[in-house]
Amino acid sequence: MYKSAIAALCLSTCVTGAMAQDLSSGKWIDLTHSFNADSVYWPTADMFTQTEVFAGHTDGGYYYSAYNFAAAEHGGTHLDAPVHFAEGAMSAEEIPISQLVGPGFVIDVSAQAGEDSDYLVSAEDIEAFEAEHGEIPEGAIVLLNTGRASLYPDRESYMGTAARGAEAVADLHFPGLGLDGAKLLVERGIGAVGLDTPSIDYGQSADFSTHVELMTNNISAFENVADMSELPPTGSMIIALPMKIEGGSGGPLRIVAHLPQ
Repeated sequence: MYKSAIAALCLSTCVTGAMAQDLSSGKWIDLTHSFNADSVYWPTADMFTQTEVFAGHTDGGYYYSAYNFAAAEHGGTHLDAPVHFAEGAMSAEEIPISQLVGPGFVIDVSAQAGEDSDYLVSAEDIEAFEAEHGEIPEGAIVLLNTGRASLYPDRESYMGTAARGAEAVADLHFPGLGLDGAKLLVERGIGAVGLDTPSIDYGQSADFSTHVELMTNNISAFENVADMSELPPTGSMIIALPMKIEGGSGGPLRIVAHLPQ
């Protein structure tokens, strides 16, 4: 019964080209880093904390556990909602599911980023991908694989500095999406874009122009995405469901990929 329900849901909502993807078979890949005290947050943001309310056996004889957690919206694997950088744009709860679920297009720039920690994914990179795999369609979820996920959560290696506070921001070094690349993805009408670094803008950005370009066009970003090495360039289905915070500029994200058999 459960598998039949999943398959029926897939037939109505999960379409790659003209073919429905049967989610009751195939392979699932988790693209989410676990949230814990080591989760990577911006140097000025509050870190993730978890405190125990109760964990143990109760007087009633049954086991019970409960915890409180607190964190900034933007840290760990998370969503940047459009309102994060665009006044009046969609907040977290306003983003339609159709922009959070879609066919995955994975652009591998790990070789370039391995040589340059400040690498910017360019329109040329995207066009080279399209020349080989076809034009990225409207509604696609585009993931940029810089190869940085393997460095997470070592802040020094992953983001250039382990220091905290406003003064540490100047020492951030990690790849991002260039403005020309962002403009091309806006032209393509994608649903969302994600990458395996702390920000869709590269670490040395001072104007966050890529955020602004995407988000003024109501395109969300997924940041600190986990290891993408098992994903093919095309053919996956991406499901990225964030915490639905009313009025939120972002929030924790569980993002997974499904590969058909």
